[in-house]
Amino acid sequence: MSIADAGLVLLIGGSILVLIGILLLIFTRTYRKEAKVEGGGVILLGPIPIVFGTNTKLVIVALILTIILMALSLLANLW
Repeated sequence: MSIADAGLVLLIGGSILVLIGILLLIFTRTYRKEAKVEGGGVILLGPIPIVFGTNTKLVIVALILTIILMALSLLANLW
Protein backbone atom coordinates (compact mmCIF):
# COMPACT_ATOMS: atom_id res chain seq x y z
CA MET A 1 0.00 0.00 0.00
CA SER A 2 1.45 3.34 -1.01
CA ILE A 3 1.18 6.59 0.91
CA ALA A 4 -1.45 7.86 -1.51
CA ASP A 5 -3.58 4.77 -0.91
CA ALA A 6 -3.23 5.16 2.86
CA GLY A 7 -4.23 8.81 2.58
CA LEU A 8 -7.29 7.91 0.55
CA VAL A 9 -8.31 5.25 3.09
CA LEU A 10 -7.92 7.76 5.94
CA LEU A 11 -9.92 10.38 4.05
CA ILE A 12 -12.78 8.00 3.32
CA GLY A 13 -12.69 6.60 6.86
CA GLY A 14 -12.83 10.09 8.37
CA SER A 15 -15.73 11.06 6.12
CA ILE A 16 -17.64 7.96 7.18
CA LEU A 17 -17.01 8.73 10.86
CA VAL A 18 -18.27 12.30 10.40
CA LEU A 19 -21.40 11.02 8.65
CA ILE A 20 -22.05 8.50 11.44
CA GLY A 21 -21.59 11.25 14.04
CA ILE A 22 -24.06 13.54 12.28
CA LEU A 23 -26.62 10.75 12.00
CA LEU A 24 -26.21 9.89 15.68
CA LEU A 25 -26.77 13.52 16.64
CA ILE A 26 -29.89 13.74 14.50
CA PHE A 27 -31.44 10.55 15.86
CA THR A 28 -30.59 11.13 19.53
CA ARG A 29 -31.91 14.69 19.57
CA THR A 30 -35.34 13.59 18.40
CA TYR A 31 -35.83 11.34 21.42
CA ARG A 32 -34.45 13.62 24.15
CA LYS A 33 -35.94 16.91 25.21
CA GLU A 34 -33.04 18.33 27.24
CA ALA A 35 -29.33 17.78 26.90
CA LYS A 36 -26.46 19.07 29.01
CA VAL A 37 -23.52 20.08 26.85
CA GLU A 38 -20.03 20.41 28.26
CA GLY A 39 -16.77 20.95 26.48
CA GLY A 40 -13.21 22.07 26.71
CA GLY A 41 -10.01 22.37 24.79
CA VAL A 42 -6.33 23.16 24.73
CA ILE A 43 -4.45 25.80 22.77
CA LEU A 44 -0.68 25.39 22.62
CA LEU A 45 1.28 28.59 22.14
CA GLY A 46 4.77 27.23 21.86
CA PRO A 47 5.52 25.43 25.12
CA ILE A 48 2.68 27.18 27.01
CA PRO A 49 -0.67 25.34 27.14
CA ILE A 50 -3.88 27.34 27.53
CA VAL A 51 -6.56 25.01 28.88
CA PHE A 52 -10.24 25.97 28.99
CA GLY A 53 -13.50 24.22 29.68
CA THR A 54 -17.00 24.44 31.07
CA ASN A 55 -16.33 22.05 33.94
CA THR A 56 -13.44 21.79 36.40
CA LYS A 57 -13.20 18.04 35.82
CA LEU A 58 -12.87 18.55 32.06
CA VAL A 59 -10.14 21.14 32.55
CA ILE A 60 -8.15 18.79 34.80
CA VAL A 61 -8.48 15.91 32.30
CA ALA A 62 -7.43 18.19 29.42
CA LEU A 63 -4.44 19.43 31.42
CA ILE A 64 -3.31 15.89 32.26
CA LEU A 65 -3.66 14.80 28.63
CA THR A 66 -1.73 17.88 27.52
CA ILE A 67 1.13 17.10 29.89
CA ILE A 68 1.24 13.48 28.70
CA LEU A 69 1.20 14.49 25.02
CA MET A 70 3.90 17.12 25.55
CA ALA A 71 6.09 14.53 27.30
CA LEU A 72 5.54 12.04 24.46
CA SER A 73 6.36 14.73 21.92
CA LEU A 74 9.57 15.58 23.76
CA LEU A 75 10.56 11.91 23.89
CA ALA A 76 9.81 11.49 20.19
CA ASN A 77 11.98 14.49 19.33
CA LEU A 78 14.87 13.21 21.44
CA TRP A 79 14.66 9.71 20.00
